[in-house]
Amino acid sequence: MKSHILTITCRSTTGIIAAVSGFLAEKGCNITDSSQFDDLETGLFFMRLVFISEEGVKLDELREGFEPVAKRFEMTAEIGDSDERMKVLLMVSRFGHCLNDLLYRWKIGALPIDIVGVVSNHFDYQKVVVNHDIPFHCIKVTKENKPKAEAQLMEIVEQTGAELIVLARYMQVLSDALCKKMSGKIINIHHSFLPSFKGANPYKQAYERGVKLIGATAHYVTADLDEGPIIEQDIARITHAQSAEDYVSIGRDVESQVLARAVHAHIHHRCFINGNRVVVFPPSPGSYASERMG
Repeated sequence: MKSHILTITCRSTTGIIAAVSGFLAEKGCNITDSSQFDDLETGLFFMRLVFISEEGVKLDELREGFEPVAKRFEMTAEIGDSDERMKVLLMVSRFGHCLNDLLYRWKIGALPIDIVGVVSNHFDYQKVVVNHDIPFHCIKVTKENKPKAEAQLMEIVEQTGAELIVLARYMQVLSDALCKKMSGKIINIHHSFLPSFKGANPYKQAYERGVKLIGATAHYVTADLDEGPIIEQDIARITHAQSAEDYVSIGRDVESQVLARAVHAHIHHRCFINGNRVVVFPPSPGSYASERMG
């Protein structure tokens, strides 16, 4: 029996759940997991359903049949196979901890994606990537050639059919135009601190201020640098006895785990952008062990 995922975003109103569940029942589908959120502030309704077609109804038939329901409630809705792997393009500069972590999780099957390539502005990780039988693309970026470099990047995206770009510590700022074109399809990891330290050597700044918590934030990329809608965050407690080097090491571990969890949530269609925020539904029952990252 095929398992499918239905995601819905629309204005909140009466009868949505009844209409959706009624449609699935008519098609001989059994709902195995359901999550929903009604945002009283924005008036938006978000829903994610996992269901099994017990009568073997094909995906195209489900999509076509659901169109009247979607039209009635003015929904943004998608139905897909739960086992379909998303095509992901990774980007990295000279810090490889997040890249290596994602590659390892992908290799052991803990991150069910198709990595269609890795793009970097340096050659540091070419051998690592090629040894995983993944295409490696080096695109040098300067102030003078940035438009051309981004055009090359978009060519790779289009040729590979990449549905998601993951900035695994890619240190170049993307243009406003690219951010808008790929809105909701680029995830970045940012070393966030309490308090926050910007500029060079953030871990050193945190050490000098004697902070007790360091952390990381994974977010969707927007034109506002490092201020996109937040998907996932985590922190680690540190003490006065630890050095600036310890801060860096601990921080990298947190960054890797937070980015992996954010990517996992996105590829399982658990993320819904809600203005400046992200609604993130919990993992489906039975898949928690495989989705629990870090």
